[in-house]
Amino acid sequence: MHQPERVSLREVAPRDGLQNEPPVPAADKIRLIDALARTGLSRIEAVSFVSPKAVPQMADAAEVWAAVEKHPGIRYSALAPNRRGVERALDAGFTAVEVVVSASETHNKANIGRSVAESLAELPDICALAKERLAAIEVIIATSFGCPFEGDIAPAKVARIVEAAQEAGAGRVAFGDTTGMGTPRRVTELLDAVQPSAGPDLPMLMHFHDTRGTALANLLTALDRGITEFDASVGGIGGCPFAPGASGNVATEEVVHMLHDMGVDTGVDLDALIRTAELAQEIVGRPLESGVLRAGPRTSLTPRP
Repeated sequence: MHQPERVSLREVAPRDGLQNEPPVPAADKIRLIDALARTGLSRIEAVSFVSPKAVPQMADAAEVWAAVEKHPGIRYSALAPNRRGVERALDAGFTAVEVVVSASETHNKANIGRSVAESLAELPDICALAKERLAAIEVIIATSFGCPFEGDIAPAKVARIVEAAQEAGAGRVAFGDTTGMGTPRRVTELLDAVQPSAGPDLPMLMHFHDTRGTALANLLTALDRGITEFDASVGGIGGCPFAPGASGNVATEEVVHMLHDMGVDTGVDLDALIRTAELAQEIVGRPLESGVLRAGPRTSLTPRP
């Protein structure tokens, strides 16, 4: 198995995690982002600039971002569904923005309110705007491994979106397992389709949900194919409000726990991360599914009777 020395994790709980919960006060979002910044994470997706009517959980994005303690060395980013959202993110001071487009027509219309072709047609203009503002654009391809409305998604369809993103000038692509339909087989098939045409110079990131318990297996499969960038969400919170069954991002502490035991560096303090997962649990007000949060790391020993 291919094993890199280091893996880069992007924490998505403040955005992807909290968008799937009842609205959380801005002060709690700020507490969570600042706590995550003290764990050693180097990348945090902080907010999204979307319609407050469509996603009221993110209506206070500008307020939250203005109050967050910006740590040097952390790459903070925002998600946006269209040019207007990108403009709002850039105006707020972000220098890294993720634009989401779905591989599924049905999900793209439910999530963004437009066709895939319409989303892709806007990409060159978005990338030009970002370049002018000295910002980086990443294209996240949702439902890359399957759609709850349409079923299986052909890897060739995802590959065509990757090509369009490259031609538009995007600096990175990410593959979203929006409702946890991915399996190791489907990760392999997707990478077989996209890696040869994209070439070695386009950074790729994987975003796995653990809805059906396959996220860590999927991550290991991608790791074996040379992918070293992954999204994760502290406590395993998150999902898509516009995709039925889209619960449960892979928990950041579970990813870190596994990788560290493999000898792969993440730069993250696991103990601090577990404490932050406890904070996330307190904020959402319900028990979270993360096994490492519940049981602690494997080195936690029970006192002898």
